Amino acid sequence: MRALVRAAALTGVCLAASGATAHADIIFTPFVGKTFAAQATFPLTATVDKQTWIIGGSAAWLTPGILGAEVDFGYAPRFFKSSQLLLPSGSNIASLTGSVILTLPLSVTRDSLRPYFTVGMGLLHASADDFAGIATVDSNRLGLSLGGGAIGFLTPRAGVRFDLRRIRSAGEDPNPATLLNEPQLGFWRATIGVAIRY
Repeated sequence: MRALVRAAALTGVCLAASGATAHADIIFTPFVGKTFAAQATFPLTATVDKQTWIIGGSAAWLTPGILGAEVDFGYAPRFFKSSQLLLPSGSNIASLTGSVILTLPLSVTRDSLRPYFTVGMGLLHASADDFAGIATVDSNRLGLSLGGGAIGFLTPRAGVRFDLRRIRSAGEDPNPATLLNEPQLGFWRATIGVAIRY
């Protein structure tokens, strides 16, 4: 807890030192995309689908300097697929993370694409059910998020945001197929969204 308080205080000091927090933008971005390279080590009869659609949205607070913050939510239906024996009645994965954003300052990017890097943590929820009640999962895990992208505005209020990030659970389990320790749950996410600036 003390380390978390110190990190929050340090972030606040850095934001204040940027000298431009009074002119920070709030950017809302609904997005759509695909997950890929998904993996899970749950004892499931249903396995993860390597690619699936994901939808969601984010709210970012971005200064003209190098620092910002973001809350991000993603939802991927049909994240798990069935084996040959069981048909899933439904499955999904949801992520809710808070992140710190590091980006090039506006004095450098001007009105062009503004690249950024983001790192954060939050909650991962996985759910899967089959008609027989055997391959059932209802799990909440601590999630880690790491990625980056770029934001470009076409008008003073609206633009496009491209994002690529890795989202995974904090714990690891041995995978019986590879005998290697892997995240209990993880996937890559590539999305595109409409950035709305306030």
